[in-house]
Amino acid sequence: MLLISDEIKKVYPEALLGILAIRHVCNPNQHEELDRCKLELENNLREKYAGLDKAYLKNMEPIKTYSDYYKRFKKTYHVLLQLESIVFKNKSIPKVASLVEAMFMAEIKNLLLTAGHDLDAIDLPIKLDVASGREKYIQLSGQGKDLIHNDMMVSDLQGITSSIIYGPDKRTQIKPDTRNVLFVVYAPPGIKKSKVLQHLQDIRNYVHIISPKSEVELLKVYEGKD
Repeated sequence: MLLISDEIKKVYPEALLGILAIRHVCNPNQHEELDRCKLELENNLREKYAGLDKAYLKNMEPIKTYSDYYKRFKKTYHVLLQLESIVFKNKSIPKVASLVEAMFMAEIKNLLLTAGHDLDAIDLPIKLDVASGREKYIQLSGQGKDLIHNDMMVSDLQGITSSIIYGPDKRTQIKPDTRNVLFVVYAPPGIKKSKVLQHLQDIRNYVHIISPKSEVELLKVYEGKD
């Protein structure tokens, strides 16, 4: 399912990419049990980080590793901003379709960057690569975007499916009728393989709440030097 470019092996040999492919899922607008788990997670996060300030959050792992990566491209790690909004502003995880909520829940719990795709829209195999800066793709918003030189990206046989800095594409987005789903976890150098594996398992468990009969096709963490 995954190819790793020679460029990744040179530029980011210690990077990791987690892959989770699940078949026979459903994607309802709302799911009562998932909502309960989401509320519990939000309350746990507020309790866990109670009394801490933004400076502490910014310097804890894995946020610091992501923030250092984003800083090279003059960007801010958006998962940190989402965590701050939950902890300090009493906001909730965004209300979206259940498969995407399951991904968001694991993302905010483990603070690992994740992209979700409709697996049937992916023209396999996918490839982990480093952007040259000449690539273009359409973001979820519908906006065209030029990738940034040296950003990590994933593509399929039809084009870019996601990048760290600019996120997932529109072509392969999770839809209401998605029945097979793919989650891709980007981990820049410095993040432990065990953390990525646990994150994938958390996504799987949340998806299983929505779709008890779903089947995992692949759950694996790849290294850039593989």
